Amino acid sequence: MEQLYANASVSISELKKNPSAIIQSAEGFAVAILNHNRPAAYLVPVAAFEAMMDQLDDQALVRLVKERQSEKSVEVSPDDL
Repeated sequence: MEQLYANASVSISELKKNPSAIIQSAEGFAVAILNHNRPAAYLVPVAAFEAMMDQLDDQALVRLVKERQSEKSVEVSPDDL
C-alpha cells in the first residue's frame, strides 16, 4: 500500500454515504480517501489547506528574494515615488 499522509482513511463509498460524518469524525485532521485501497485524494480541513497555501506562498517569496539577492541595487529617492 502507498504511504498515507493522514491518520485516518475512508473509501469513496463510505464518503458518499455520509460526508458530514466523515468530516466531523476527522476532528480537524486530514482524511485519506481511498479508491480500491489506494489513496485517491485527501479531505483537508479549511484551516489546514489555508496554512499550506500560505506556506507555499512564503516559499515562492523566499525563492524570489534569493534569485534577486545578486542583482545590483538601485537607489531611489522617496521624492521620486
